[in-house]
Amino acid sequence: MDTRGEDACYARIPRVTYPFGAVVGMDDMRLALLLNAVSPAVGGVLVRGEKGTAKSTTVRALAAVLPAVAVVPGCRFACDPAAPDPDCPDGPHDADAAGRTRPARLVELPVGATEDRVVGALDLERALTEGVKAFEPGLLAAAHRGVLYVDEVNLLHDHLVDLLLDAAALGRAYVEREGVSVRHAARFLLVGTMNPEEGELRPQLLDRFGLTVEVSAPRDPVQRAEVVRRRFAYDADPSGFADSWAMQEAELAARIADARARLPHVVLSDGALRQVTSVCAAFDVDGLRADIVTARAAIAHAAWNGRDAVTEDDVRVAARLALPHRRRRNPFDAPGLDEDTLEQALSDARPDGGDPADGDPGDGPDGPDGPDGGDPPPGSGPSADGSTQETPGADAGTEAPSPSSAPRGAGAGSTEAGAAPERAAVAPSDPFRTRRLEVPGIGGGAAGRRSRARSERGRVVGSTRPSGTVTRLHLTDTVLAAAPHQRARGRTGPRLRVRREDFRQATLEGREGNLVLFAVDASGSMGARARMGAVKGAVLSLLLDAYQRRDKVGLVTFRGAGADLALPPTWSVETAAARLTGLTTGGRTPLAAGLLRAHEVLRVERIRDPQRRPLLVVVTDGRATGTRGGTPLADAHAAAGLVASAGVASVVVDCETGPVRLGLAGTLGALLGGPTLGMADLAAESLAATVRSARKVA
Repeated sequence: MDTRGEDACYARIPRVTYPFGAVVGMDDMRLALLLNAVSPAVGGVLVRGEKGTAKSTTVRALAAVLPAVAVVPGCRFACDPAAPDPDCPDGPHDADAAGRTRPARLVELPVGATEDRVVGALDLERALTEGVKAFEPGLLAAAHRGVLYVDEVNLLHDHLVDLLLDAAALGRAYVEREGVSVRHAARFLLVGTMNPEEGELRPQLLDRFGLTVEVSAPRDPVQRAEVVRRRFAYDADPSGFADSWAMQEAELAARIADARARLPHVVLSDGALRQVTSVCAAFDVDGLRADIVTARAAIAHAAWNGRDAVTEDDVRVAARLALPHRRRRNPFDAPGLDEDTLEQALSDARPDGGDPADGDPGDGPDGPDGPDGGDPPPGSGPSADGSTQETPGADAGTEAPSPSSAPRGAGAGSTEAGAAPERAAVAPSDPFRTRRLEVPGIGGGAAGRRSRARSERGRVVGSTRPSGTVTRLHLTDTVLAAAPHQRARGRTGPRLRVRREDFRQATLEGREGNLVLFAVDASGSMGARARMGAVKGAVLSLLLDAYQRRDKVGLVTFRGAGADLALPPTWSVETAAARLTGLTTGGRTPLAAGLLRAHEVLRVERIRDPQRRPLLVVVTDGRATGTRGGTPLADAHAAAGLVASAGVASVVVDCETGPVRLGLAGTLGALLGGPTLGMADLAAESLAATVRSARKVA
């Protein structure tokens, strides 16, 4: 086969980075990136937005305008020749040695990266057999004095996000394996991007990012046209397009360098500091990290605009970037700031006579620099693949849909004679902390917090002979394997002689994330307002639990004449909560159709993601009715047997209430091969009370 066409196609792939100044709009995102470029101590940027909004293009373009760095020749850790790292594994370096200059690096972290790939790996075999501390640097070392970019950071496992944020905050990376440790400098600009539809970061991790911005595509046809125009020009001639922006890129790089030089001399007066703390207190953020980040961002903004003192407008801009994501208490809260509260907090902390920092009134929101207190970044007219920046907090994706916007099938019920009429959507009751529902057995899927699994993190449960490089040494078993052979190996001193065949790889048991599929009965038998509100509150609580345990979630609803997939499996619990809130009730109970639809969804998902074990949660009272006669209850039981035969772990949540109960949900749970829990049994407190009672009886 002739592959010359393919080779030519690959040869045309542009290798020139899209210019930062040519990005259209996205003013808040670019400003947040530039403030971190001026002062990496701000703590990085998290960019949240829909797909196709030039998030990655803008981040990659930033590295090209960062000032070049001087490095020690041959040092794998990019030490500064003027102040080499005393702990550098490649050191010690001669302070008088000549350095070389290279561009700042952009290092991209893949979602599937391992811990050793991120922080570096120690060669334990050489350390034990030869006494040599051999260290292979990771991505943190490569990103030192540059940019570390994590696309889809919300899909990265929590412990890796913690490692990145710790290194960004401390400016150092630590690697420890079985008593052998290495540390090195790791100061970088951390940038994470994510699509909220694919799931959220935990609030504890959100708080660790210094600044957060929301982005969306522009709605103005003129601006969208400019995006397309520039993109076509870039694709046709990348080098020529970059050359046309070279002067603005050079000016931007010089401005960043000037702001960095000015930064240590910027004064944060007591008045400006009072405004920072007043704003943070007004928005009731947790802890003091928000105050520190806001103050650092205000100082960086002042330096960026060539000022030697922080003004009220610097505080205003910093608060808009540093506080929205810190106001969230759970994943269903929309980020954002109330502008009236912000202005009132600034006013309350303002001493009589004006700006606490005695700044130039012309630098304020009504001055010539515009609403963000500074000149927009060069080239801030239209964007690369185009988008404009939304005001922080405009996260429409977290709003609950109205009943009329409920998913197809979830809000349409049978109006045949004898069928219960459709009822309007009922608001869910308050969520509560639920007991952990698990998939039996030991899996090996994606790391999470629900079911037992073999993983790279967790407690040591044994050891095996390594098939390749030893990454987790089981020291005790290694010593026990080597001990019987010491006399044969001619040991004459106290030192233990260890060979390759003695090494044992530690086997760890941790937790995995699962696919939690909810099958919710939305028929007329569930339609009492108080009852359906409690049911929705219980499912909402389980959704919150799934979010915290890093699960994928899906939602099947059944009512009327059939069942619908209201939400395909996703990581976005926000979307699931919105669909659940807008769920209406009414009609007959096609329980068999609901179970069969759930079975089909799980079958397809098992093909797509075979390592993620499913957990089916059926929320129903167990009743089954049909519209055309037949044996609906027998059909439902047959469908339950089909689900059980597929090896799907199931839990039935019994919603039946009243003095007379049929116990149909319990029968369904037995056929599915899983437990049946009452609504009250879902709460973690009820489980704890049951355990305490059992102990007293014992």
